[in-house]
Amino acid sequence: MSGSALVKHYMTKKVISVPPNETIEEVIKLMKFTNHDGFPVLVNDKVLGMITAFDILSKPGEKSVEDIMSMDVVVADQNMSLNDAARVMFRMGISRLPVIDKKGKLVGIITNTDIVRSHIERSTPMKVKYLKETLEQLYNVKTKVARRRVPIERLKPTQNKIYADELQGRAYELKRGLAEPTIVVKTGDRFILIDGHHRTVAAYELGYKEIDSYVIELDKDIRLGLEKTAESEGIYSLNDIYIIDDAQHPLIALTESLKKKTQKENREKENKK
Repeated sequence: MSGSALVKHYMTKKVISVPPNETIEEVIKLMKFTNHDGFPVLVNDKVLGMITAFDILSKPGEKSVEDIMSMDVVVADQNMSLNDAARVMFRMGISRLPVIDKKGKLVGIITNTDIVRSHIERSTPMKVKYLKETLEQLYNVKTKVARRRVPIERLKPTQNKIYADELQGRAYELKRGLAEPTIVVKTGDRFILIDGHHRTVAAYELGYKEIDSYVIELDKDIRLGLEKTAESEGIYSLNDIYIIDDAQHPLIALTESLKKKTQKENREKENKK
């Protein structure tokens, strides 16, 4: 759960590319089909340029990729640190970097989405480390941690309610590969879900059978306090979790209340003028 994250660890390896003689009409079709707004232009597996939706819109009437593609393309070495790649993208105002190997051939592409995903995934191990140490001190047990896929049907939740709007957001993240791993404690033959209830229910509703998780395994069969509390509230499976669909997540409601307060203050200032 440590070490420097490199571009090659998070880049997309299966890159959709187009040749310079491809028609703009076919590129537009490809954009609609893939939901991507740009592609590298390749010749002999080497990056010649980049074609984006902006190029197409800013140069109407052109027929082929080579007529409108951007030639000055910033590329990244696959062994570049992810933080450095993020800085380059921010400074250059670009959303993607083709990734090349030592021979200059395209081996992947790194996007803003990949950068976000990497930061999400790297924040989770900190929570895992804290929970691991807390469990060891609280229950006098030894633990080991492994990242693995856990069958969703075996998970025992410890949260009695979730919010529909956040559930929708987690479903979107899962589809885009952005969702961070959940945190699960394995005690005896039970998998206790500690963190990631919205993600897990979203995955369950999407029909996923397993979910990516950090599993903290105890060397003794201990009934956790969270487990006891959940059972006392009648929470034994994901189907027992109540989904609140008539109210937004508290943080969203707070944001809106602050917005309304600001609007009210602005109106009062206008009235005093």
